[in-house]
Amino acid sequence: MVEEAPLDPECAIIDPHLHHWDIKPVPGGLQDPQCFLFDESVQTIADSGHRITHSVFVECHAMYREDGPQEMRSLGETEFANGIAAMSASGNYGPCRFAHRIVGNVDLCLGEGAATVLEAHCRAAGERFRGIRMNTSFSEAGLFGGPAEQAAKNRLADPRFVEGARQLARLGLSLDVWCLHPQLPQLIALADALPDLEIILDHVGTPDLRGRYAGREDEAMAEWREAIAGLAERPNVRVKLSGMGMDVTGRMLAHTGPAASKELAARWKPLVEHCISAFTPQRCVFASNFPPDRNAASYGTVWNAFKRIAHGYSHAERTWLFHDTAAETYRF
Repeated sequence: MVEEAPLDPECAIIDPHLHHWDIKPVPGGLQDPQCFLFDESVQTIADSGHRITHSVFVECHAMYREDGPQEMRSLGETEFANGIAAMSASGNYGPCRFAHRIVGNVDLCLGEGAATVLEAHCRAAGERFRGIRMNTSFSEAGLFGGPAEQAAKNRLADPRFVEGARQLARLGLSLDVWCLHPQLPQLIALADALPDLEIILDHVGTPDLRGRYAGREDEAMAEWREAIAGLAERPNVRVKLSGMGMDVTGRMLAHTGPAASKELAARWKPLVEHCISAFTPQRCVFASNFPPDRNAASYGTVWNAFKRIAHGYSHAERTWLFHDTAAETYRF
């Protein structure tokens, strides 16, 4: 793993996409156990040397309840994240306030019935609970470890999902969405159907460069650029500049092992700049997507790559990209 000294270490950063988990092997899914709990997170950020002031916990199927009604089991994850936030708020674990805001998981395909579950999450975490993310990602080539990681192909267009998302808007909550670029037209339709719903597109709308796009990289990227431009026309959508180091992204974005920040910046810059050009800095935010993106580099190196990419932007624009967009999106 390449370790680097932090660039611009006084730059204040909100990391709006951090996971905490203790993953056990599951049939049809990830086979390697992975642990990234509070202690590992505190050490990772301290070792990076970057000034991370706060983080947002994003759902990752961690610590679900073992029993009880199926639709309520994800409350365990929100309670878990809220506990991390309470520990961090004590000030005993350094200056970063972990899980200062929480993005949980609720089955929006419950339709109108999702409201009851959403209200339970709000009660569990109070003002820290700001929205949900439900698995919507689908690739014809598969995702990660197997079929257990896939969503239904057209979930974003499912009328039950749309009705569940409507409940988010009614409660003043946001929707994080991770989908691959062939699904972006469905997300555009969702944004049009629910103009009062704040939608955050995760991981730059991941270009899918595998499956039927293998060997057709130019075609895939042209489709991605067109869809991003269309999505940016919807004022209720923002985008996280993240997730470009995940294995699922294919050979153009991922790589054979940990890289230095100059290499990452060169690989990621075309995607980041297209998103910023389309959405403006006020609707874009850098995010670590850790621990998944440690496939690409160390935590500190990922932030160095982002800082290299953002070097040519004004101070005010960089403040939006590293801090203010996150604070506004998750209502700090």
